[in-house]
Amino acid sequence: MSRLRTALRATATATVLTAAVLTAPGAVAAEQSTASASATVCGTGYTLRKAIPLPLGVDPAVRKATLFAYENGGKGCVILDNNVGRAQYMSVQVCKVDGTACDPDTGTFSEYAGPVYVSSFACAPVTAKMGSSSGSLYVNYKSSYVFPCG
Repeated sequence: MSRLRTALRATATATVLTAAVLTAPGAVAAEQSTASASATVCGTGYTLRKAIPLPLGVDPAVRKATLFAYENGGKGCVILDNNVGRAQYMSVQVCKVDGTACDPDTGTFSEYAGPVYVSSFACAPVTAKMGSSSGSLYVNYKSSYVFPCG
């Protein structure tokens, strides 16, 4: 698990830094390699599409969780990474665009919730929650824009 956690954290850091800073071609290759390594939790062939620090609007250095979205030939996979360092209530769910065929993972996790999958990811709604309990959330995120639309 620790190797996966290291790869997930490296991917989150690389993704956040890439958004803020222009990188050299060699650094881009290294980031792609890290993203590929962390995608193995979803399975073979999944590539990182997006990493979202949560809750939204916080400095990425103090994020509580990171939502990772991967894709593989029209299929999607989502993981909610626990950045707190101790077990927390976590819930992650992805559905088809019409709100059907949802795949949830909910429980108390110290590492991550998921992976959860959707067979057609375009505009797939994603929900991510995290807190000390289901009634005390500090992350309550829902979006239809985690995966591209159209």
